[in-house]
Amino acid sequence: MMLTWTWARFDDLGVHALHDALALRCKVFILEQGPYQDPDEADKKSYHLLGYDEAGALQACLRVVDPGVNYPEPSIGRVVTAKEARGNGTGRALMQEGIARCSQAWPDRGIRISAQAHLRGFYGSLGFEAVSDEYLEDHIPHIEMLRKAG
Repeated sequence: MMLTWTWARFDDLGVHALHDALALRCKVFILEQGPYQDPDEADKKSYHLLGYDEAGALQACLRVVDPGVNYPEPSIGRVVTAKEARGNGTGRALMQEGIARCSQAWPDRGIRISAQAHLRGFYGSLGFEAVSDEYLEDHIPHIEMLRKAG
């Protein structure tokens, strides 16, 4: 699946892109995975990466929270792909693009994530290493992982 990437700060997203991102996140994080409040204050202190298909439908997005908000490093989170975009490399392409954008914005900083534990291998294949034991976040097992700068 070929995606066109949009990379913008919260204030620069525009109402349609913001709506697309929140709708996809709600579809996955709330309807599929269980109820918790998805939009939070960290959204306002983040870059948002959105991947649109050829028809203009949002298929994947993530956010990169500025260093010092949740962790000393920039952190990638709210990584989501639409159900129809799974299993074809879209998630990997999304993360690779997010890592590249982080490396451009903060070249000397590592990247931290709070990964769903069952995705440890996926994130490990992208250079992230576990730096914590498993813990529950929103009733889902997670693990903190760090990708070193460079």
